[in-house]
Formats: sequence, structure tokens, C-alpha cells
Amino acid sequence: MDPLPARYEVDGGVALITLDRPERRNALSRHMLLALRGHLAEAERDETVRAVIIRARGPAFSAGHDLRELVGTTEEDARALFTLCTDVMEAIRRLPKPVIAEVHAIATAAGCQLVATCDLAVASEDATFATPGVKIGLFCTTPGVAVARAVGPKKAMEMLLTGAPITAAEAERAGLVNMVVPAERLAEETMALARRIIAASPYTLGVGKRGFYAQVGLDRPKAYEVAQAIMVDNAVAPDAQEGMRAFLEKRPPRWER
Repeated sequence: MDPLPARYEVDGGVALITLDRPERRNALSRHMLLALRGHLAEAERDETVRAVIIRARGPAFSAGHDLRELVGTTEEDARALFTLCTDVMEAIRRLPKPVIAEVHAIATAAGCQLVATCDLAVASEDATFATPGVKIGLFCTTPGVAVARAVGPKKAMEMLLTGAPITAAEAERAGLVNMVVPAERLAEETMALARRIIAASPYTLGVGKRGFYAQVGLDRPKAYEVAQAIMVDNAVAPDAQEGMRAFLEKRPPRWER
């Protein structure tokens, strides 16, 4: 069995998942997707982990699906591969801990989908993003699900129909990434963002992430209905009560874990 194509480590409450198949441009092969899914499950189980950073090693963040697995494929095998990819993307969304993409280089097709799926993204000035499947006859339909929700339908359609790459600066303006930093400061700035986030209550971060995705696609009245129910539960929870008392008493809060 080949070694896992993604590495996992924990640094002070932050899980670091590193795509580590540089010779294949960190393609999201079946093997890579299974490794990612396993590491995300590990991060969810580990109560010491409060945030996750997904990063990569080599000349690409991720070049998307491994085309070697799709040339000559059967409908059944193609369905299994795309289902697995969707499972991984949804595992990121469902994980009750913030997930940050640390993007140092090009992210294309399903690699761009991975960036768009993460809750936040920090990019190097050298990074670029594209959904170029249209150029090889395989439209990036599933990547478009995440990309459209990050950048909006017009920009997503431009990326999907032309396949042209956009720069990190363009990606920031479009909403695909949160910030762009010099390459030499990418790891430092991404970790600093993670550290700022995990100062909050783990319970509250989980509730907040779940609530955000539960309401964001709904019309306004339904969104308020869903958000209000979640906020009521949140307000009476121990960490919220502790946080409000700490604020009123002008002291640091003591979270449950």
C-alpha cells in the first residue's frame, strides 16, 4: 500500500492536513480523497483540535481530479469517485470546527472546489485559481457548486465557461479567499488567523458554523426562523452564560473545554 498522500499533525489545538503528493500536483485522486476524509474524521474526534488548516506541498495546491482515474472509466466508477469527492467537501462543511485553506500555488478544478468549500482561505500572492474543465470537455459542474456559493453566479460562470485562471488578488475581490499575503508569510498568517479564531469557545464555534450554513441558502424569513432557534439554544448553553458573565464582570471567560 502506498503511503498516505496527505499528512496530519496537531500544533497547539490546530490540526494541519498537508496534501503531500507533489509529483502528482496533489491531485484529488481516490487515495487522496480517502486520506482527506480520514484526517477530517480524526480532527473531529480529537477534542484538543479546535480548528483545521488544509495546506499542500509542491508546485500546486491541488490540480483537481486525477485524470488518469477518469480516462476509460465506467459510469459506475465515475459515480463512485464524484460521490467520494462530494462526501469530503460535505465533511468539511459539517465539521463543527473552522477549516482554513492555506493556498500557496495554483488550485484548479476540484482543487479550487476544495478552497471554496473551506470556511476561510488565505492565499499567497503567487496563488492562482481556475475551473478549466471546459477546455478538456469535462465541465467543472461539481466544483461550480462550491465556487458559485463563494464568488456568486456571474463570476463563477465566467470562471467555468472560460476556464481562465484568476490571480490571488482577483480571488480576494471576488470572495473566494479572505486575504492575500506575501508567500514568505503565508504559513505564519494562516496560523495567526487560526489562533485568533480558537480563542473563542469550541462549543460556540461549532454552533456558529452549523447555524451559518443552515440559514445562508434560505430566504430571509426562513433564515431568521432557523437562526433564532439556534441562537436560543446557544444563549442558554453553559459557555454563552459564562461568556456573558465574564464580559459583565470584566474578566477572561473560562470555557468548558
